Amino acid sequence: MTECISPVLPPATPPATTPRRSWASVAVIAAGTFLVVTAEMLPIGVLTPMSSDLATSSAAIGLAVTVTGLVAAVVAPVVPHLLGALDRRMVLAAALVMLGVGDVMTGVADSLPVLLVSRLLVGLGMATVWGMASALAARLVPGRRGPLAVSIVIGGVAAASVLGVPLGTLVGSVFGWRAAFIGLGVATVGVGAVALRVMPEMRRPPEVESPTGGVRLRLLRPSVMVGAITVALVVTAHFAAYTYVRPLLEDRSGFSAVGVTVALLVYGVGGLIGNFVAGAVASKSPRSCMATLGVGIAVAVVVLATLGTAPAAAMVGLVLWGVAYGGVSVTGQLWMTTAAPDRVEQVTGLYAGVFNASIALGAFLGGRVVGVGHAPLLWLAAGIAVAAAGVALTPTR
Repeated sequence: MTECISPVLPPATPPATTPRRSWASVAVIAAGTFLVVTAEMLPIGVLTPMSSDLATSSAAIGLAVTVTGLVAAVVAPVVPHLLGALDRRMVLAAALVMLGVGDVMTGVADSLPVLLVSRLLVGLGMATVWGMASALAARLVPGRRGPLAVSIVIGGVAAASVLGVPLGTLVGSVFGWRAAFIGLGVATVGVGAVALRVMPEMRRPPEVESPTGGVRLRLLRPSVMVGAITVALVVTAHFAAYTYVRPLLEDRSGFSAVGVTVALLVYGVGGLIGNFVAGAVASKSPRSCMATLGVGIAVAVVVLATLGTAPAAAMVGLVLWGVAYGGVSVTGQLWMTTAAPDRVEQVTGLYAGVFNASIALGAFLGGRVVGVGHAPLLWLAAGIAVAAAGVALTPTR
């Protein structure tokens, strides 16, 4: 018998604030997720000039993504346990400042070791923001409009693909990749300051009792475990290929630097659409939605593997890829929070840890395979994505 997952976000006592301020706070958190994902993914868009400037290989620069993901994977799950009664507003602002400092350090790095140290800071800031963003949105806007608030916060992820990474890639092409990271760092510190002014004080969330006598349900229940494994496979598949999308488009599809920027923008538009469509669908059936997204990613990379030497076909594949992957974050988040409504912050931290560990794993696997060729890399990603779809539909008791 398949375990039922409620489509409604768990109840939560909102902080003392007005609806207008609550939605403004959701917008600030969304800006934070936008900056987090832009910082994490920007090395992908400027991988070629970074590799040339630092006199190292593309696979080595890919470690900048791997290191960030590994740090976030380790830190994010423990963030809810470390916060205690701390004001979440202050923590979010501090995390954004740390992220901004890491971005600036990346921009001034003169060697691969210095670059990797700067990415450690980025990973710490990213883990903290990831570990609390969706839980904060659910607290700020509880009830039926909660899924919309979560979709908006996770929409920062898709918006980073639409605007952040392509804009950073464009700035890197015109002014140099260092200017892109430094500008990103300054903007991130600014959003941290806005968070302090706009958001209400938010201490430890209230405990949610189970309907069977107030005993806490275990966090690692079957639906959570299946969701975590599915997310791990989907994200690993995606980043195995996407980390090296720039050299793939340049070498296999013949795109220029400007063409890559346009292609990433098109991919991002698809991601933004996928985020909000999946947000509506996943609130009713997260398992089937995630399975569909996994198949969509597999089909997209197969298009690139078989027809990607033609620029038009490559662009079609990128659009489909963007739509499919754009829905993964919100679908995974809704799956996990509705599967453990009594442990929203904890399951959000677990989700963020799994997600970022999978980013690191995907970037690492891609780095090992990309030297063999782009086609084998794409077929590997397709196979993992299909496996994810199968796991998503696995029945649990």
